[in-house]
Order: sequence, then C-alpha cells, then structure tokens
Amino acid sequence: MSTADYPFNPEADEDRQVPDPEADALLVGAVDLHQHPGPSPFPRRMSILDAARDAAGAGFRAIVAKSHHHSMVTDILALRSAGLGELPIEVYGGIALNRTVGGLNPYAVELALRMGGRMVWFPTLSSAAHVQHHEHHDTGFPTPEVDLRPNEIISILGDDGKVLPEVRDILSVIAAEDAVLTCGHLGITESQALIDAALAAGVRRIVVNHPVFVVGASVEQAAAWARQGVHIEHCAIMYYGHPDRRRDLDELLAFIKAVGVERTIISSDSGQKTNPLPVTLYRRAVRGLLDAGLPEADIRQLVGANAGGLLLR
Repeated sequence: MSTADYPFNPEADEDRQVPDPEADALLVGAVDLHQHPGPSPFPRRMSILDAARDAAGAGFRAIVAKSHHHSMVTDILALRSAGLGELPIEVYGGIALNRTVGGLNPYAVELALRMGGRMVWFPTLSSAAHVQHHEHHDTGFPTPEVDLRPNEIISILGDDGKVLPEVRDILSVIAAEDAVLTCGHLGITESQALIDAALAAGVRRIVVNHPVFVVGASVEQAAAWARQGVHIEHCAIMYYGHPDRRRDLDELLAFIKAVGVERTIISSDSGQKTNPLPVTLYRRAVRGLLDAGLPEADIRQLVGANAGGLLLR
C-alpha cells in the first residue's frame, strides 16, 4: 500500500478548521504513545509519515507508531531517508506480542528494542480478554483486509498460574534496554501478574492501556496500580471519537482524580480509517479538559510531560 492509498485529509475532521488557540497552545510538546498508522492488515487513514507530519505541525514532541501485527521499528528506520528524519519530531515504534510476531518471543523483542524501539505491548489481539470482549460486544474494531489465519489466545500464565519463563525472559530484555512495558489487552488478573513480575525484574516504565476498554479495570484497581508506580493510559478516541461510542467524560475525570495527574496519560489510539485523526482527538480532549476546569499545567502533564518522561531518555 502506498502513501497515496491512505485517506489522510485532515480537513475531513471539520472541527480542525475551527480556531482554538488556547487548545492548540497546549498541544505544543505533546507526546502520543498510541497511534495506529499504516502499513497494517487493518484499514488505516494515515501512513507513519502522514502521522508524523500532522503531529509535528501541531508542535508534538514525539509519537509512537503501533501495529498489532508487526514491529514498526524497521518501517520507521526506512522512512528516515524519505523525509521522516527531517521533521521536528521524534517517532518511535515497538512490538506487540501477538501471534504474527511469534507471540511471547524474546528474540523479536530484543531485535525491536535494539533497533531503536521503545515500547513492548504484551498480547493485544491475542489476549483472552480481547477475544472474549469482542465475542460479546460490537466495538467497531477493524477487521483485516488481508487473509490471515484465525487468531489464537496467548496467556502469559502457565497452568500453575505462574508467569511463564519466556515472559520473564522478555522482562529481562525490557529492563536491560530500559524500555516501556505495556500490559496490552490483558485482563486484570494477567495484568497484575505481569506488573508484579516486571517490577521484580527491574522494569521501571510500565503502562496499563485503556483500563475501561477490554481490560475491565475499575477506578479503584487503576489507583492501586498507580500506587505500584504504574502509569494509566486513557485514549481520546473513547471520549471524543465516533458519537455513537463515546464514553462519558465524567468517567475519565474520576480516573484522573483517583489515580492522580502525575500517573495519568492521554493518548489518541487512533489512525483507523473511519476515525478522527490523532491530532484532531488531542484538540478535542484538551478543549474538553479545559471546559471541565482542569488547570493548564495539569493538561500539559496529561498530554505530554508524563508520556515524555516514560518514552524519552
């Protein structure tokens, strides 16, 4: 798929044309840990280069390109000579430990991180929580445009309930590279086991992704993880995306209050073909948080400083 095949077009997000200098000023220095550009088996609205140009134009400091199916680290490296390296923004990748990269594969993790990747997502599409959630809910989650064999569940736990040896191997690599571990789409029980094992292995940078989507974590659970030193990520797409699927902003505010601004991250989780672009979602989120009465300093932490502290060394 070429860049021309992506329906990027920021003007299609109509509110991008509405001036909001107050919100735009707070985007300067933003860091988005969760963008979904192409190439991907899923239909995407933007390429990595599109995403970087759009974010750089808004003053973002860095973005992370995520694929559920492959490591985007080499895609990013290849694009450096095609214009990516000239943009005033840092672009990073990582690896999601689903079936298409061999699952819980320490060799693939080592390669991705030592080639410049910064994030490791534990199983997303292949987690039991993800598979079970999508069996019972219509979430609008995309389907592949290429023919792939059926997904199979990956657990990080053995039959004895203990963390698998290969997981501990992966954790040792993450700790050695001082990379960011995220729990992906693991449910509460597996996420807790992974967090405990990661801390014991010396991993310093840990994120729980979208606790209200698939993971199923309560405000109280998120706050408990934060007390362990974990950052809790919330995705703007869930509060400012498709009108039929938007969650109540009061839910997000309750999480922020319980977890604390210092342990909360706002990401976009966007790039899908039918969703608003990441920068659009950040503008909407910042405007919504301003209207809810959050101080500008807190918003800067939520959309940039906290994520930057994790991602950038």
